[in-house]
Amino acid sequence: MRVNPYPMPDLLAALNQSQLEAQKATLEISSGRSVNVPADDPTAAALLVENNDEATFNAGYLRNLTAINGQLSTADSTLSAMGTALQRAVTLGVQGATGTLSDSDREAIAQEIQGIQTQVLSLANTSYQGHYLFAGTATGTAPYVLDGTVPSGVAYNGNDNINQVSIGHGYSLDINQPGSQLFSAPGSDVFLALNDLVQALRSNGGISAALGSVSAACNYLSAQRVFYGNAMNQVESQTTYLNAAKLQIAQQQNTLAGADLASAATRLASAQTDSQATLAAISKLSQMTLFDYLR
Repeated sequence: MRVNPYPMPDLLAALNQSQLEAQKATLEISSGRSVNVPADDPTAAALLVENNDEATFNAGYLRNLTAINGQLSTADSTLSAMGTALQRAVTLGVQGATGTLSDSDREAIAQEIQGIQTQVLSLANTSYQGHYLFAGTATGTAPYVLDGTVPSGVAYNGNDNINQVSIGHGYSLDINQPGSQLFSAPGSDVFLALNDLVQALRSNGGISAALGSVSAACNYLSAQRVFYGNAMNQVESQTTYLNAAKLQIAQQQNTLAGADLASAATRLASAQTDSQATLAAISKLSQMTLFDYLR
């Protein structure tokens, strides 16, 4: 048997190795992960990078969905409120068409409908988190303003464009309809129909035709709500899908890098024991003299 006369380098290397093992086991216990640096498991580390990228994209899509869900809900509620206002205008118009009413009675009804016009204008300029919902893509400016130079008395300052939001890989969702399509469409202009009804009541002529225009605008607006209903259904469906994907990603991360805490604790205890034994050997070796080697 050959005895190593210079064991100190080997002992120091052993001490370093046991300390590294202890550090790795400690980190695994504290982080709950078995892969904390690429060297722990290069293959798993590469897969975790892809997995984390997917998780990042997934979280971004979920944030988008949360934001637009509120916007879509607000827009749909606004259209519902506008429909209610237009139905009230129709009811008032029917009352105004009664032949027994006096001019002052019709004027009172006309003034109430003018109040509805103001309400409808305010609804058409509804904003959500600082962005106007019905201005197309020009969301920083109120889409409708009073303008006595046009027949309807209201001018549209928005554009005809549609906003889109990414809610998945290659999946974008249209999230708005411009006011020009909703409230100012030819043949279904809400503001023009209301203005014509006011004028018809005051002149006591053409009330039935004006009523028909308001009813048509109300029915058209009701039909346009289908867009928002469909959009909200897509948001709900995609949210469910992405939440399921989020859970799957978490499960994959745990499979790839989840720590076996019991095993890590055992390895830590073993490494600490090895370190103590090596330190004891180094201490004993450092106290030996030349005579101890010669004996």
